Amino acid sequence: METSAEGVAGTAGDEGAAAERAAAVTVEPGTVGVVERVAIAPASLSPSRASDFMQCPLLYRFRVIDRLPEKPSEAATRGTLVHSVLERLFDAPAAERTAPRAKSLIPGQWDRLRESRPEVVELFADDPEGERLARWLGEAERLVERWFSLEDPTRLEPAEREMFIEAELDSGLKLRGIIDRVDVAPTGDVRIVDYKTGKAPRPEYAEGALFQMKFYALVVWRLKQVVPRRLQLVYLGSGDVVTYDPVIADLERVERKLLALWEAIRLATETGDWRPRPTKLCGWCDHQSVCPEFGGTPPPYPLPVRRVDEGAGVPGAVAGAASGDEVGAGSGEGVEVAGAGSGEVMGAGSGEGADVTEAGSGQGAGVA
Repeated sequence: METSAEGVAGTAGDEGAAAERAAAVTVEPGTVGVVERVAIAPASLSPSRASDFMQCPLLYRFRVIDRLPEKPSEAATRGTLVHSVLERLFDAPAAERTAPRAKSLIPGQWDRLRESRPEVVELFADDPEGERLARWLGEAERLVERWFSLEDPTRLEPAEREMFIEAELDSGLKLRGIIDRVDVAPTGDVRIVDYKTGKAPRPEYAEGALFQMKFYALVVWRLKQVVPRRLQLVYLGSGDVVTYDPVIADLERVERKLLALWEAIRLATETGDWRPRPTKLCGWCDHQSVCPEFGGTPPPYPLPVRRVDEGAGVPGAVAGAASGDEVGAGSGEGVEVAGAGSGEVMGAGSGEGADVTEAGSGQGAGVA
């Protein structure tokens, strides 16, 4: 489950969110309780924000630079709830990590979620009898229960849960994210595990689904000089477990692509050239009212811009990053869109919540 710290209005659970909020708001002199958001240029990259830019550069701008508000969704909030239950279950002794105990954690975690994110209460504001809420909580119970058919928590002792990771590459690019679970075998082998509350993508989109995991593996490798032995995606919506064993060549390719992507983001930030990229995922976007593709007008660009000499190719670089074309002079690597527009990009538009890769639903719950 992942969300980024590059934008305050990003998904809930964003890594470094508290610090990011502190940097992003100021109080106007002479006012009481009035805050003004201050735009800041992107300073780091997470899997969710990388996916945003590849899906649609303008969506990236709205989330990271403008930090436009987004409504909570039932699917994403359920994902956040399920993630918190699976994390808390490991607080109990191994023998007590049972399905009934896990389900018994749901009401308390739901209360905590409402306290930390009051906006989720509006999800059921039109449900005075509580019928929809009861069904929604029942769906969360089924997802939690299905996990026990995929993994045995009595045999697991995670080395880390909800682990915040951050690394700065030699280029200066800062990568960050939150890993759901890290397992370390007695041999020292590392396994990175991520829970998905949606369904597993079709085989042709498997590479896109692994983007987030390879991103995490790259950060762990750069931090610890250890290549994770296995990357594991646990799909609670369909009952599938997808694994991948990375090698250094995989991670080097991911790094080159991220560097090319970051260069395109840098150019767009400096020039203010953020272009929409219409796909099927637009139906899940909260920002249609300010999107030119739907007759809207984006808010005034809040950062300084520089003029670009005609023929400099900046718009092409930005568009290329979102289309899968080559990005970044001499990088030799294209930035893959990973099926953007199919409705199956790393869970995008699938109704899955709490995944770093839910760009497109407009409601990620925080992957990392």
